[in-house]
Amino acid sequence: MLTQELDEIFAEGGPLAESVQQYHLRMGQLELARSIHKAITDHEILIAEAGTGTGKTWAYLVPVFLSGSKALVSTGTRTLQDQLFRRDLPHLRKALGLPVQVALLKGRGNYVCHYHLERAEQDGRGFASRREVTWMREIQRFSETSSSGDKSELASIPEDAEIWSRVTSTRENCLGQDCSYVGDCFVLKARRKAQEADVVVVNHALFMADLALREEGITDLLPAVDTVVFDEAHQLPDVATRFLGTSVSLHHLLDLARQTEVAGLGHARGVVDWSAVSGALEQACRDLRLATAEVAKMPGARATFEMIPEPEAFDEALEELLEKLDKIIKLLDMLAEKHPDLGAAHKQALLLRARLFLWSQPDRQGRHALAPDTASAELKESAADEMVRWVEHTQTSLRFHSAPLSVAKIFSRYREPHQAWVLTSATLSVHGNFAHFVHQLGLWQARTEVWPSPFDYPQQGLMFVPNSLPVPSSPQFNERFVELLIPLIQEAKGGVLVLCTTLRSVERIAELLQERFEDLGITRPLLRQGERSRRVLLEEFRNGHNMVLVGSASFWEGIDVPGDALTLVAIDKLPFAPPDDPVLEARINACRERGGNPFMEYQLPDAAIALKQGAGRLIRTEQDWGVLVVGDARIVDKPYGKLLWRGLPPFSRTRDPQRALAFFKDKQQEE
Repeated sequence: MLTQELDEIFAEGGPLAESVQQYHLRMGQLELARSIHKAITDHEILIAEAGTGTGKTWAYLVPVFLSGSKALVSTGTRTLQDQLFRRDLPHLRKALGLPVQVALLKGRGNYVCHYHLERAEQDGRGFASRREVTWMREIQRFSETSSSGDKSELASIPEDAEIWSRVTSTRENCLGQDCSYVGDCFVLKARRKAQEADVVVVNHALFMADLALREEGITDLLPAVDTVVFDEAHQLPDVATRFLGTSVSLHHLLDLARQTEVAGLGHARGVVDWSAVSGALEQACRDLRLATAEVAKMPGARATFEMIPEPEAFDEALEELLEKLDKIIKLLDMLAEKHPDLGAAHKQALLLRARLFLWSQPDRQGRHALAPDTASAELKESAADEMVRWVEHTQTSLRFHSAPLSVAKIFSRYREPHQAWVLTSATLSVHGNFAHFVHQLGLWQARTEVWPSPFDYPQQGLMFVPNSLPVPSSPQFNERFVELLIPLIQEAKGGVLVLCTTLRSVERIAELLQERFEDLGITRPLLRQGERSRRVLLEEFRNGHNMVLVGSASFWEGIDVPGDALTLVAIDKLPFAPPDDPVLEARINACRERGGNPFMEYQLPDAAIALKQGAGRLIRTEQDWGVLVVGDARIVDKPYGKLLWRGLPPFSRTRDPQRALAFFKDKQQEE
């Protein structure tokens, strides 16, 4: 019966058709909806690759609505989360006339905290600028009038502005039931709404944070549900790796030092010299950063635990830092009940101490303090081998990272037996093979299906792989790549997106383009990643219609620029992950040790999915057209290249620059 309902809803004369203009039935969308309905009914795991234009959002929301079960929808970004909650869900609820209750739930860092807002207003440190003073007043007014406290609703203040970190809480510095504002808490209100709702919209980061907390025995973040839908599911392995590891920065420790000093002077003055106590911790932080100065000269300014230069000096400095933390913990432990600020500092000190100590285990002799001496050699070996640890030396700080070599066991066991899981994206397989994605997440029982895009790619797009460029490692590659692009940019009347594999390439290619624009009198605006926020750059790019935007990793996906605002996408090199990535390096080594082929098992599938994401920026609607340039000839010349280009949309292909220019002329004449 429900299948018949689906057919009627998606039919040409159905409620969806009546709710939008120019609706037409897409069989791929209907088939995807039927498959998702089956997964929900049979409590299955479904991994569904749905090409661009399939209409996957409605394809999963309609079955979720009709099922009557409580569902969680997890998206890749907060932007998509807001779009679902504010646009797609209300539209569909109205079109179907169903009384479905929906809720939006984000991480606590997205909600104004009354307590920390009050503290920030009273903080003697003051504000970095007059603009921050103005922003603080706006946040104060917002906190008094908003029903949600969600910072995305206060559009006048950038979401990445530093001021937000001072007026929001973390799990570590939240006072919980001891807070005098607990009755007004925006986080608790949002969680209560989520508990009562039929459909709750979250993002992958929050979902993985919940998973990580459940590993620690904490289960009060997300509500229990019958169905989980992961949109943009290709991001899950990376997000899981990040959230199932740990990260501690010297910034956190310096903040703790200041927090301790302020709380001590405010509520336990005279007990001890609080400035000296906090100063000792600050000095230990400086000494540890100094002990890792050589790391700054290493590739990526990173070093795994085993490769840290002068390890004895590093270990000694880390031990000294832990001792200073122990003294603060002991002191605060005696005073924690005296005032909530002292209790919060104590809680934060315990957490940072635990994370740092855990990061340091096992030691250089292979001893693991958390594994008993009587533990088997296998246990101790697994404790050492399952995580990779590294330090990152930045311009202003030092970060300690750890990450699991595999998230498969933890992620797969998180699913309750009765739950239906639907994982969907346009890029989950390598030429229809899901083995890499399934292996990463341990979803061995999943049913996998592919729905190709309805677009006419051979007519709408042309992939141009030049045969005149040097190898990507050549010092002349960037210059020659830009020279190749200039005639295409001059011919293209729409926007141009140049996707680079590194930030260094973004800077160099943007500089070279600017020079050539000036030499040739090209008046197109040139935007580059880093000069403004990603959101601002994309808005400007969409509205400009003739702009050139140069970006790297974060611009390869999540960009939807239909029409002539984007007619040329140029990719400099194949997006193989950098070899200095500590997690990838550790996975490659582990793969080699078990006799596997890390290039075929890790590097090539990851590159294929990333390349498909980048290429997917070009054609977004049935009316779009454009040229995709891939400057890296390995996609054609190397035996493995076939796996890469076969996974891309079936564009027409050429190696002749004249044909690429002719494609632009022909399409522009048609318009």
